[in-house]
Amino acid sequence: MQTMEFSAQQIAELINGKIIGDGKTVITGVSPIENGQQGHLSFVGQERFSDYIDRTDCAVLIVSEKLVQDKAYKPVIIAVEDAYLSFQVLMNLYQEMQGRKTGIEEGSFFHETAKVGEGVYIGAFTYVSEKATVGDGTQIFPHVYIGKGVKIGKNCKIDSGARIYDYCIVGDNCVIHSNTVVGGDGFGFQPTADGFKKIPQLGNVIIGDDVEIGSNCSIDRATIGSTMIGKGTKIDNLIQIAHNVIIGENNVIASQAGIAGSTVIGDWNQIGGQVGIVGHIKIGNQVKIQAQSGVNSSAKDGETLYGSPAINYSDYRRNYVHFRNFTDIVKRINDLENKKSE
Repeated sequence: MQTMEFSAQQIAELINGKIIGDGKTVITGVSPIENGQQGHLSFVGQERFSDYIDRTDCAVLIVSEKLVQDKAYKPVIIAVEDAYLSFQVLMNLYQEMQGRKTGIEEGSFFHETAKVGEGVYIGAFTYVSEKATVGDGTQIFPHVYIGKGVKIGKNCKIDSGARIYDYCIVGDNCVIHSNTVVGGDGFGFQPTADGFKKIPQLGNVIIGDDVEIGSNCSIDRATIGSTMIGKGTKIDNLIQIAHNVIIGENNVIASQAGIAGSTVIGDWNQIGGQVGIVGHIKIGNQVKIQAQSGVNSSAKDGETLYGSPAINYSDYRRNYVHFRNFTDIVKRINDLENKKSE
């Protein structure tokens, strides 16, 4: 993070906090509470981290009110209702203060039929193809490829090395991190006597507003129609989303998950790391899928799944108790059978 310099009082005013200590204390950076540094700011929002309040080297701490005691503290305390959310607000404000780049840098290619809004930044060695459109305030960093007819909304951020192929659509306020490919061919091949023949992938990808996609992800274009990512969904790094998948709104999908073709996922789901989901099934709303689960059948609203093949989380936990004792159980059965045969 770049150098900062604010007083505790200034920070408290930004997040509507109550000062306990010297409001003139200046901070010049931020640190995680476990590795607090002199002159830095951190936060404590959970009981399990409250011991750090008395032993951190940080100069100022944002602390949830429920954790603040009636005693003297070494650091200056800014008491707020929710320290985590207040710290998040503060970091967003700081990021906004850094400003945005604007203009088209030398070395980029911008087709004469492409359209760009106001306050846009196009980094060097970026290629913007014919009939592509870029909305107001969007920032496209160096070495990005924007294909033919692509539409990118307002106030997006496309990081270096990302690729958005022909006719894909990106909504407003989206973030696509480095080396992610949006709109690559779906994995469509037809077995024949002469081998596997490629099925043309003629669709596109549509990404809703406020979506964030991590680095090194692959979101395949549909065979026909659209692969769709709903508004507010957050996708971690190293994730594969296959052709014609439809993902609803406000989902979170952790790293290394893979979703096979034509699966439909509802809203507000939580999908853990390394989860594999087969194709042509439906996942409902508010479903939780634990890490490393393999999902091979549809899931109803509100289910929690675990295991491979994934089953109801509570059933898995109960069955796992027996599995851990399986050798002893088999031995007891064999002993009983031996006694019976005597």
